[in-house]
Amino acid sequence: QVQVVESGGGLVQAGGSLRLSCTASGFFFSLAVMSWHRQTPGKEREFVAEISTSGGITNYADSVKGRFRVSRDNAKNTVYLQMDSLKPEDTAVYYCNANSNRGNYWGQGTQVTVSS
Repeated sequence: QVQVVESGGGLVQAGGSLRLSCTASGFFFSLAVMSWHRQTPGKEREFVAEISTSGGITNYADSVKGRFRVSRDNAKNTVYLQMDSLKPEDTAVYYCNANSNRGNYWGQGTQVTVSS
């Protein structure tokens, strides 16, 4: 059974930091490209960041470059999103995605709220 579970969301003031975690099971985590996406009410889900299977290659949306950093620990089946210098426009539900050899899977999301 595949599970993708995000955690670490919460309420933070503008300029603050949060670290999201996503732990997965049920597939070969080390073979999955992992990514983070976010969505606000009434808008489509948008790409935030992704990381290659080994962690050697990362990509970011322009809106988060220089502020967010994605990393992974394959020994722990976990991917992280370190978010610094948060802005109110970063407020969204953040979702973790696993693009694995067994399929494409989403977590349930974790709410991040940045107050001004």
